[in-house]
Amino acid sequence: MIKPLSPEALVYGFTPASDPQVSPDGRRVLYTLAAVNRETKKSSSHVWLCDIDGANKRRLTFSGESNRGARWSPDGSRIAFISDRVPTNGIFEIAVDGGEAREVNRQNQSIGDLAWSLDGTCIAFTSSFDPANPEGEKPKEGAAAPVRVTSRLDYKQDNRGYLGDARSQVYIVDVASGETGFLSTELVDHAFPQWSPDGRWVAASRLTTNGMRSQLELIPLDGSASTLIGPEEGNVGTWAFSPDGARIVFTGDTKQTSQTDFFVYTLASGDLRRVTTDLQCLPAAGFPTLEAPSHPAWLDDSRVMFHAVRGGAGGIYVIELESGAVEQIEGSTSLRSGFSTDTAHRYVAQGMASLDAVGEILVFDRQTGKSAQITEYSAPVLAETPTAKWERFDISRGGYVIESWLLFPPGFDASRKYPLVLDIHGGPNGFYGYGFVPMQQVLATNGF
Repeated sequence: MIKPLSPEALVYGFTPASDPQVSPDGRRVLYTLAAVNRETKKSSSHVWLCDIDGANKRRLTFSGESNRGARWSPDGSRIAFISDRVPTNGIFEIAVDGGEAREVNRQNQSIGDLAWSLDGTCIAFTSSFDPANPEGEKPKEGAAAPVRVTSRLDYKQDNRGYLGDARSQVYIVDVASGETGFLSTELVDHAFPQWSPDGRWVAASRLTTNGMRSQLELIPLDGSASTLIGPEEGNVGTWAFSPDGARIVFTGDTKQTSQTDFFVYTLASGDLRRVTTDLQCLPAAGFPTLEAPSHPAWLDDSRVMFHAVRGGAGGIYVIELESGAVEQIEGSTSLRSGFSTDTAHRYVAQGMASLDAVGEILVFDRQTGKSAQITEYSAPVLAETPTAKWERFDISRGGYVIESWLLFPPGFDASRKYPLVLDIHGGPNGFYGYGFVPMQQVLATNGF
C-alpha cells in the first residue's frame, strides 16, 4: 500500500539542494544543502560541490549551522560564502581544493547577496543598517522591549516583521584586509549588487513601497552621485551589464505591473530604450525577502539569455535586443529558481521543483540542447511516499486561458467520489504551476 506524504516527512525527510552556481570554467557546481534534525528540531545548511554532471559530490563546510550564498571567485580558485560560525555572522572564503576557511568580514546583522568584483579583490554584499542602532547591538537579556516609533508607511514587511528605519544597504569589503564600507546610504532597501566589467560601478535594485516598486541604482565607486534608472512608480526585476560595460539590459516596466518587458540603458548617454511591448513570458524576478532574481546573461553584443515562466512552466529563452525577437531554447514541466552560467555560457544551473520532485538541481547544456537533473535528494522520501498523480487542463473564459492542475489520491478510482479541495492562486501576480506545493501534496496523497 502506498504511504501518504505527511507533514513530518516534509520537514524531516527532505534535504533540498538550492542556489546552484556553475564554476567559471564550467566543470563544477556549488550548491547549498539544507536539513532539519529530527531530535533537535533545528535546521542546518552547508555548502557542497560536485562535477557538472553531478558526480563526485563532496561537502565543503562543516562548522556552524548556517552556511549559504556560496559564490565563485572570478578565476574559480576560491569560494566566498556566508556563515554563522562566528558569534554574529560573517563572510568567509575557502580554496576550492580544500583547506581551512578564512574569515573575511563579520556583521552584527544578517548578510546576503555576495558579488565578487571582476578582479577578485573585493566583494559587494547587502546587510541591514538601522540608524537608531548603527552597531547592530543585540538587546541585553531581560531588558525591556524598546519603544517602537512609527514614522513611515513601510514600517513593517512580510517575513521581516517591524522595520522602523532599518533598511538593507550595499557594502563593499576588501577580501585581503577585511576593510568594509558603505556603498549606499539612503534609507530604502537595496538588494542584489552587480559589478560593472571595469569595476567603476555597482548596480543594485532600490526597492520602495515594501518592494512593490523598484528602480535600478547605478552607484559609482568614486563617491559621486548615483544614477537612478527607470521611473519611481515602475519596477525593475532582473538586469545585467553588457560585456563591454557600456549598456545594461533589464526587465521591468514604467508602471507597477506584473507583466514586465525588456529595456536597454546606455550609460554614456543615459538613453533608455524599450525593447519589447508585449513579452509572452515572464522573466523570473524572484520575490522580495524570499527568492533572488534570475539575472540574464549576455551571449554577445546583441543577444541575451534569460530564465522565464510561461503557462506555469519554467524555461530558458534568448532575446535579440535589436528586433525584440524571443526564442525558447529549453523547457520542461517544472519550475526553476536561480540562473547561473559559466564564463562561456555553455551550461546553466538552476534549482528545480516539479509535481514529481522537489529541491533538485537541473543543468542545461546549451551545446547539446539537453537538460539533466544532477541530484536525487528527494528520491529516498518519494520512493516510500510518492507524490500525487496529476493531470493538466485549461479553462477558457472571456477569451482568456487559465492553466489548471488536478492532483489525484493514490489508487484513484474514477467510479468513486472523493472530497475535493479547490486551491485558487490569484494571478497574474503569482501562480502554482508545475511546482511542488507541500500542502497540496499532503492533502492529495491523504485522499483528497
